[in-house]
Formats: sequence, C-alpha cells, structure tokens
Amino acid sequence: MRQDAARNRRAILLATEELLGRFRPDEVTIEQVAAAAGVGKGTVFHRFGNRMGLMLALMQDRAFELGESVRSGEPPLGPGAPPHERLMAFLAAVVEVVGRNKGLMAALGAEVASMPKPHDGPAREHPVYRSWHGHVTELLAAVNPDLDAELLADLLLAGLHSDPILRLLERGETTRLTAALQAMAAGLLDR
Repeated sequence: MRQDAARNRRAILLATEELLGRFRPDEVTIEQVAAAAGVGKGTVFHRFGNRMGLMLALMQDRAFELGESVRSGEPPLGPGAPPHERLMAFLAAVVEVVGRNKGLMAALGAEVASMPKPHDGPAREHPVYRSWHGHVTELLAAVNPDLDAELLADLLLAGLHSDPILRLLERGETTRLTAALQAMAAGLLDR
C-alpha cells in the first residue's frame, strides 16, 4: 500500500511538472494532472488537498535538493565558506531553481495571491519561501549584524515570483537575474 502511495505521489508531481512545462499555470487543472498521472481526481485531492497543496508539494520537492546542498553540500553553497560567498552562491542557486520551475513559481504566485490574507502574517509565507528567507537572513546578519537582515532578505527574494521576473526567466535571462541579485546583495553587504 505504501509503495502505491509513493508511486502515485511521484506520478502526480511529475505530471504536474510536465503540464506546467507545456501550459500556462492557470490552464493546468487537477483533472488534467490526475489524467496525466494515471490516477483518479480523488487521489490527487486526497494526497494534496487542493491545487495550492499540490503546487506547494511540487515546489518543496524541487527545492529539497537545494536545501540539502545548503545544509550539507560542498562550499560555497554548503557549510565551510564565508557567509558572503555562501550568499552569492545561494542567490545563484535560487535563480537556477526558479528558472527551471518558472511555471510552478507563476502558479504558486497566482495561488498565493488569490488566498485570503490571514490576520497574523503575509499570505506569501509558504514553507519554501520561509526556508530561503531564513537562510538569506542568517547570512546577511552574519556578514553585517547592523543590517535589517529580515527585511533585506524579503527585498532580495520577494520579486522572484513576480510577473516581470518570470517573463525575464521565460526569455532565458537567468545570468542577468543572478548578476543583478548578487550586485544588490554585494551593495548591501559593503555598506
């Protein structure tokens, strides 16, 4: 039974990723995902709850490898490099993840933007963002404790799922985006 559940989960996530590669995010439905994965629509809902749950699970899955590299990978992304170098490597890696998953980021952005805003925090607080934000905050503070690291981490990361950035990535301009993010970070750290 557990093997079937794991196989279905992988099939659903792969189908979602494949569909997001071919169609605009607002054109991908749970019904299409279920059909492409060879499972019933109820299986998708049971496993992920709703469209937002599915999108979050896929992004978490794709971001897991980056998180592992940050925790235990080789420097400069992993431990052992100075915080400044780790930050630059992390920003480049985030752009790569976002660039490979721009359809997913657009879907997440649309889903999150349509959610009612909770009273206790911003609607954009999903687990992947929180993880990335925490890491950037920690690195900024390690280089310069006088910075408002939490706010600056938001400023560095928040635009990655915005329409202008997603259009930039659709044109394949990951190198340009990486250079701009790194230049912003370097400017902050050199203050």
